[in-house]
Amino acid sequence: MSADIPLPRETPLLLGHAAAERALVDAWSSGRMAHAWLICGPRGIGKATLAYRFARFVLSGGAAEQGGGLFGDAVPPGLDMAADHPVFRRVAAGGHADLKVVERGWSDDKQTRRRGEIVVEDVRGVGAFLSLTAAEGGWRVVIIDAADEMNRSSANAVLKVLEEPPRNALLLLVAHSPGRLLPTIRSRCRRLMLQPLSETTVLELLRRNRPDLSDDDARALARLGEGSVGRALALAGEGGLDLYRDMVGLLQGLPRLDIPALHAFGDRVSRSGADQAWRTVTELFGWWLARVIRTGGARQSIAEVVPGEAEVAERLLSAASLDQWVEVWEKNTSLFARADAVNLDRKQVVLNAFQTVERLARP
Repeated sequence: MSADIPLPRETPLLLGHAAAERALVDAWSSGRMAHAWLICGPRGIGKATLAYRFARFVLSGGAAEQGGGLFGDAVPPGLDMAADHPVFRRVAAGGHADLKVVERGWSDDKQTRRRGEIVVEDVRGVGAFLSLTAAEGGWRVVIIDAADEMNRSSANAVLKVLEEPPRNALLLLVAHSPGRLLPTIRSRCRRLMLQPLSETTVLELLRRNRPDLSDDDARALARLGEGSVGRALALAGEGGLDLYRDMVGLLQGLPRLDIPALHAFGDRVSRSGADQAWRTVTELFGWWLARVIRTGGARQSIAEVVPGEAEVAERLLSAASLDQWVEVWEKNTSLFARADAVNLDRKQVVLNAFQTVERLARP
């Protein structure tokens, strides 16, 4: 994770999900809390942050510590905990004896890259951990982030725990795509669906985490984030906004591309060591085309991230039908996927992508 993006376990603040927090607090206060929760929604909106907030709440005794017992009259107002609280500090440091976190393991000895999925070795010991008596006399908690990254074997291992959950054990499953989980896992969890954040909330979080950004850049990144502060922060950290502006600048020349400028752009994102720029551009290129198609289908004007986008989108939509643009989007999406799969020349892939748009945009 980029250094510009705070780790969920270290984040004391969560905005935009008050209803989800209330559901967790109410379930705790009722004394009939589900033993497993499936916290789902798009990437980068705060799902893991919410899971850690609830874990800290439970590990600190929850309602009992805030003035009311589990079955008492007092209902805790929320999941807030000061960053200097002992439980907060231990969870942030990864050192709380009653919390176990499952995520994709490392694919190399130097721990520079994680595996593409959660394997059975990553979840081994979850059942035994939850069956032990809590070291601090309360609950034991497991966070799986992200549960939809489990392969078949690891998912079956977690399912066995869900089928016979130990007493005072809590599983928090974070999922970006819950449909990828086994139906039997989904059926044994209480689902908590988080919605994308408002653009205003993303902007506020950007300003808190990246006070160095100009107002124009922060607003543009908030729009690029599409409800995900994680996406907005990642783009800020990897120069995504500059790449996006340059990409749109090239598209503004349609129906005739500036070929020397296009080659320079292709060199920039395909040179050695530019893997992140390549991934960012291919993702943003497909995202931009998809936005043009969606707004065309809805007969709306595109919400501009940078000036001039709406005019470009209108020009493209008047040059060809939506079906034709969908076909271009599908071809480019497939081209980008094949480029990584079979090691195609990245510069040529970028040139081809822009030129497919140019050909359709010509009168």
